[in-house]
Amino acid sequence: MTTHRVHHRTTTVRGHEVHYREAGPEDAPAVLLLHGFPSSSHMFRDLIPLLAGRYRVIAPDHIGFGRSATPPASEFSYTFAELAELTAEFTERLGLERFALYVQDYGAPIGLRLALAHPHRVSAIVTQNGNAYEEGLGEEAWAPVRALIEKRTPETEAPVREIYSLDGIKWQYLHGVPERLRDLVSPDAYERDAADISRPGQTEIQLDLISDYGSNFALYPAFHEYFRTSQVPLLAVWGAHDEIFVPAGALAFQRDLPEAEVHLLPTGHFALETHAGQIAGLMDDFLGRTVRAARPHD
Repeated sequence: MTTHRVHHRTTTVRGHEVHYREAGPEDAPAVLLLHGFPSSSHMFRDLIPLLAGRYRVIAPDHIGFGRSATPPASEFSYTFAELAELTAEFTERLGLERFALYVQDYGAPIGLRLALAHPHRVSAIVTQNGNAYEEGLGEEAWAPVRALIEKRTPETEAPVREIYSLDGIKWQYLHGVPERLRDLVSPDAYERDAADISRPGQTEIQLDLISDYGSNFALYPAFHEYFRTSQVPLLAVWGAHDEIFVPAGALAFQRDLPEAEVHLLPTGHFALETHAGQIAGLMDDFLGRTVRAARPHD
């Protein structure tokens, strides 16, 4: 049995240290995994070894998350535009000229901004509860965030702060997960995220970033135009019980990408916690037909 070892590495982008996980042959097709809030590359711990036999798999921690640098909000612009630009420069540092994207939650607007700026670099997209359509936004879950985006005050910040609490983070991991599968969700995952988010300065960092989420809504039409003009191969593997990014957001991709493949899985927002094996299988089939098929020497 072949064991694919995962390397934990760092590089420097614009003076900031970026931690990333990497596995697989350097000459294999590349897959860039972009995590969501409030996680880090840790969310891909089960998926990476399942893909590394046939792909070069790379998963960075965004600035402000995980083991990457967390400069104070007073010294760094925590916006999705900035994180997308840093991610693009990160790929250049690693010599990634072309890669498939795996995006989840915050990783979706970061990855799609990267694709808008450098469409020739993106060979395919796998979106796992990574939204790009208004109909994908769960009304109740997004109500406090929309209020914060509209006007940032102590009153609108208060309910959003609850999202960053241990209970709020635990809810994100467990909501929508069937009772029979709940014991597959590792407490290490949400407890680790909660510990990271409780570090000094994180409240300001996360409030700045979520306050900027409205800039992603403004880019939705541009994302849709990118889909229509590029017809980039896209696979949506979606936790069907997610109340944050609801299944309508997965189905909406087929409006602009008629060939998009959509699979709704019986779980919640962090689908890899319960369905990593199934997602890896769907990805291997999809990437084999769309990415590896373009490399006949593989």
